[in-house]
Amino acid sequence: MLKTVWLTEKLNSLAISSGCVMLLGGFDGLHCGHQKLVERAKTYALPVGIMTIVGGKGREGLFTLAERERLFKEAGIDFVFEMEFSAIKNMSPETFAALLTREFPVQAFVCGDDFKFGKMAQGTPETLKQATRVRVEVVELVKINGVKISSCDIKNYLQALKVEEANALLGRRFFLVGSVQKDRQIGRTLGFPTANIEYPQGKFSLKAGVYETRVTVDGREYKGITNYGARPTFDNDTVWTETYLDGFDGDLYGKTLTVEFVRFLRNVEKFDSADSLKKQLQTDIRRVREND
Repeated sequence: MLKTVWLTEKLNSLAISSGCVMLLGGFDGLHCGHQKLVERAKTYALPVGIMTIVGGKGREGLFTLAERERLFKEAGIDFVFEMEFSAIKNMSPETFAALLTREFPVQAFVCGDDFKFGKMAQGTPETLKQATRVRVEVVELVKINGVKISSCDIKNYLQALKVEEANALLGRRFFLVGSVQKDRQIGRTLGFPTANIEYPQGKFSLKAGVYETRVTVDGREYKGITNYGARPTFDNDTVWTETYLDGFDGDLYGKTLTVEFVRFLRNVEKFDSADSLKKQLQTDIRRVREND
């Protein structure tokens, strides 16, 4: 797959015929280091494009393509060049460089100082400059305590249940977007009706647990508690993202929710009874309300 998605209203290939600046990297999200590259690209006063790669190294991305497009658009990027890793993994650096300049009238490339491309990651920023005769600006990577910010570190924090640390590197809360689906509606009988969203395929999997979240629906944000994983109290092994929106009253079925993860609250447990589960949920929502 090689696909260009135009993020800016009315922008298309004709609108960038006079030139653009292209951000280079894998970009499975926009963490704090990536944001520095975006800000540098904007100084060129040209339409800004960004490449993003899916399926690389057999690993899940932090965000789905649709979620990435939302992030890129919010950051003021004009278009995204989406590439399947399988479609480019065997390209020589020279072929890959030619592909970029054939597809877009690039006036400048912007990348981090660790950027590599082409088969066996043999290409470097200098290789790109020689192959295209286009300006290549290399930006020093953002580091914390001498270590560069990376998607790998963010994933490691999420797996270690250190959501706040992951969010600090992201520069925003880790989130998912999905449509509410009907399930067994057991939460409603406990006084905790939940919005059930199937976790997107190909998205980096969270560690099973109960999380404090912020949920946006129809432009309004609610505090929430979200169970990610199975529901052993009711012998249900199906993995859902199951969220209670504090203060919401209405029908959510079919609506699109953005669920942002604030912090880990506790492990998923199997309770002796529905009443025991209800008491725990009351404790969970009190903690969220009081920031305990």
